[in-house]
Amino acid sequence: MIDYLLFNVNSSKKHYLIMYKPNYLELYKSGELERRVDEALESLKECKVCPWDCGINRMEDKRKVCRTGRYARVSSFFQHFGEEDPLRGWNGSGTIFLGWCNLRCVFCQNFDISQKEAGEEVTPRQMAAMMLQLQESGCHNINFVTPEHVVPQILEALFVAIRKGLRLPIVYNTSAFDSLHSLVSWTFTCLDFKYWSESKSQRYLKTPQYPETAKNVIKEMHRQVGDLSLDEKGLAQRGILLRHLVMPGGLEDTRMIVNFIAEEISKDTYINIMAQYSPYGKVNEKKYSEINRPITSAELEDAYSLAKEAGLHRFDKKRYFAFAG
Repeated sequence: MIDYLLFNVNSSKKHYLIMYKPNYLELYKSGELERRVDEALESLKECKVCPWDCGINRMEDKRKVCRTGRYARVSSFFQHFGEEDPLRGWNGSGTIFLGWCNLRCVFCQNFDISQKEAGEEVTPRQMAAMMLQLQESGCHNINFVTPEHVVPQILEALFVAIRKGLRLPIVYNTSAFDSLHSLVSWTFTCLDFKYWSESKSQRYLKTPQYPETAKNVIKEMHRQVGDLSLDEKGLAQRGILLRHLVMPGGLEDTRMIVNFIAEEISKDTYINIMAQYSPYGKVNEKKYSEINRPITSAELEDAYSLAKEAGLHRFDKKRYFAFAG
């Protein structure tokens, strides 16, 4: 076991001290991380990285549902101050937005990134350099957004970054449409749970597999890292953070999701009830007219009430207090 590490991070904004024990350093020291990298890259040869199980050889740059071959695509990376309080802190979350996606959400707010070609393909060394630049900027963590289809590439880059001095916690920021065998012990995870209904998942996400997959992924990640733990300054240290986007006319799905979290995961789950739904992506098409509107204040109030009635009590404070007035 590695003791807690004490080290300085230089930032143009602040100079501060971090005390943290990244799980990946222990895996690196033992040789386990290198073994996982080799195993993950091998899995690309008959791809089963996500639930689509496409079976193509992505090491030869073949592409199918996720439209990603040998290398991951990065659309942008920067200090992100729009994440939840435990992630952004005062110096921001070091966010790496990955291109493409293995879902086809018709309402995606990042539609230009997830369903259109954006950014550039990057080598492991290039992705590692991004992580190190974000660490040098003073970010509190490295936050991979939409990583489900590029777990092997992330692990490959992480191995390089550790050798060059990476010490920040890793955020696995996922839609929860992951394969269980792709999940590793990330420090903490942000998990979306969009829809409980298979029919709505088919209509709006383009796969009926989503609800069952998400339930299994959330259970597994909670088994690995538990409830979200915070340090004395309120920064995330380890555990899961759940996001649920309130959808127009979607309160029955909200009810089922918050009950599942309270009963089968933990009543101490840190949850962000998200109010920012807007008609992005393909929602302006006539066939999606039922969700071509923002949510109402009554829908948001009802969503919080359902979560509290289920026994959940750890809400993202800034957003919750804004709602509560």
